[in-house]
Amino acid sequence: MKRISLLTLFTGWVILLTAQVKPTKENWISLFNGKDLSGWKQLNGQAKYEVKNGFIVGTTVFNQPNSFLATEKNYDDFILELEFKVDPHMNSGIQFRSESKPDYNNGRVHGYQMEIDPSERAWSGGIYDEGRRNWLYPLEYNESAKKAFHNGEWNLYRIECIGNTIRTWVNGVPAAHLVDSLKTKGFIALQVHSIGKPEEAGHEILWRNIRIQTTNLKPSPETGIFVANLVPNNLTESEKKNGVKLLWNGINSDGWRGAKKDKFPEKGWIIENGLLRVMPFDGGESVNGGDIVTNEMFAAFELQFEFRLTDGANSGVKYFVTEQEQNTGSAIGLEYQILDDDKHPDAKLGVVGNRTMASLYDLIPSLKLNAAKKDIGEWNRGMVRVYPDNRIEHFLNGYKVVEYKRGTPIFYALVARSKYANWPNFGMAEKGRILLQDHGNAVDFRSIKIREL
Repeated sequence: MKRISLLTLFTGWVILLTAQVKPTKENWISLFNGKDLSGWKQLNGQAKYEVKNGFIVGTTVFNQPNSFLATEKNYDDFILELEFKVDPHMNSGIQFRSESKPDYNNGRVHGYQMEIDPSERAWSGGIYDEGRRNWLYPLEYNESAKKAFHNGEWNLYRIECIGNTIRTWVNGVPAAHLVDSLKTKGFIALQVHSIGKPEEAGHEILWRNIRIQTTNLKPSPETGIFVANLVPNNLTESEKKNGVKLLWNGINSDGWRGAKKDKFPEKGWIIENGLLRVMPFDGGESVNGGDIVTNEMFAAFELQFEFRLTDGANSGVKYFVTEQEQNTGSAIGLEYQILDDDKHPDAKLGVVGNRTMASLYDLIPSLKLNAAKKDIGEWNRGMVRVYPDNRIEHFLNGYKVVEYKRGTPIFYALVARSKYANWPNFGMAEKGRILLQDHGNAVDFRSIKIREL
């Protein structure tokens, strides 16, 4: 019998193992064969889609709604990569986990979109919810990613959808990190946006190397960018690694007390079903339960909170609250205004709208952006960023609407003409507490988080 050497056995074992374990690159499945549009279907508008020179080419057509070239297959968890080159004068995007149903807006495509935005706004890589909730992760959350997109050149996009976590990259630069409470599956689609003028017709976007992984998915390492977490009162491991913590636990009053009091109010506030609720009284300021403040004090921080208004409601989130002032009513501090601008009379008081939604109350009016406005009864996402150098930003539903620096001559001039003119050193405390205001109107809060900077 012929003897088999140990080397021969080892070589055969390696060959067998290699055949069983495919290299990672073989997990990629091409979604475009380079020849025709097999496996794709067109939805909604009639923008032109064709294959030329091995590329899918989308062309704008006047008087057509948003158009989508969608995969015939639906996908749940996946990693997608593709390349594109877009005319700088048009807008586009990559739909994913998207749907088109006859009973939803007459079949309008709706679902997640990774934005392609060659404009000066530079939100390429952000996450938009087409036909549903609008912007979920604009690049105001991650300014550094705005520089990743190459206008007029080929760009590489990567989308990782694993569970309820969605992450995007533009040319290798991390752009967005979203955790959503709404979990769907659906098709992937290439968008050609509608245009408003006949002269905008004929602009093209080219796609190539469209490939997907659906098995043995391995998420990329943590990148440390801002995480937009839409799951109420939830903290992900990524957020924890970023230094984010829950400022309210969603269960009880731990960490909070009444302003200028040693315990949480016995009336005026209710904690139920994951909500921190200000109860209606008579519309007066701090005449029922009164304001509540954090036990901890903060200097430089990123504060996130969600709030829901009722008709005509007034409230606010204050920061750098020291409780040192001898005053009646609400405690003194810099205030992110929360208001029903349409129905509450305070919106018309002050100067140039500086008492309206998301303004620095009585000092600086917020930008009024239709896209940032939610209907009464819908949840809003607020955020205040206070940098160590005293720069401060207010965000409303992902849009930066106020930007200022305390301690500057302009800041002092604004204070001098405000209702705070007689308060010494107003807004200039080295650190202070976070306050939620009781203004006698029904307002709900949840998902209150903070990250110290």
